[in-house]
Amino acid sequence: MLVVSLAGSPSQRSRSGVLLDLAGDWLQQRGIEVVRYGVRDFPAEDLLHGCFDSPLVQRFIEHVQAADGLLIATPVYKASFSGALKTLLDLLPERALAHKVILPMASGGSVAHMLAVDYARKPVLTALKAQEMLHGVYAIDAQIRYAEAGHAASLAPELAERLEESLQQLHAALARRPQPLDPRLLHDRLTSARWSI
Repeated sequence: MLVVSLAGSPSQRSRSGVLLDLAGDWLQQRGIEVVRYGVRDFPAEDLLHGCFDSPLVQRFIEHVQAADGLLIATPVYKASFSGALKTLLDLLPERALAHKVILPMASGGSVAHMLAVDYARKPVLTALKAQEMLHGVYAIDAQIRYAEAGHAASLAPELAERLEESLQQLHAALARRPQPLDPRLLHDRLTSARWSI
């Protein structure tokens, strides 16, 4: 299974990025391949000018198309998700999120912004045909501690528990996804069906 992790913060140090990294590590510990992207990975001109032919944008699109699920995290800016994230999502093909499980995450200064992110981000993900969007994880900045000398990044216990529950739901949803047929198996079935006629 493959999950694409997408960090929407343009800042080098980001609480939503900490949340995303911990979620990606949790999935990897359970044998799921996680490919990590962040808006900072892309040249600004590729995003602002909509450079669909950029090699990095092309690789990102290929990973999203091959993925079983996505983790998407963003900080809250002006009661919405990051504009840099929106420009990157705009580069995806129209049906890019069809048949994928999405776990959205966000961090903000106060609980007042908790619903604003869903109201802003959900329509964008729906426009990309996201059909299975799990209940998102919203964190207040004070619940996330950056990694510092000798200490790993950490979450407040209540947030860690909510993240764990959401990741378990994601893991279960990924496990339920129909697996593609092995082309050799399909060929063998067709061959045996011909001989039995």
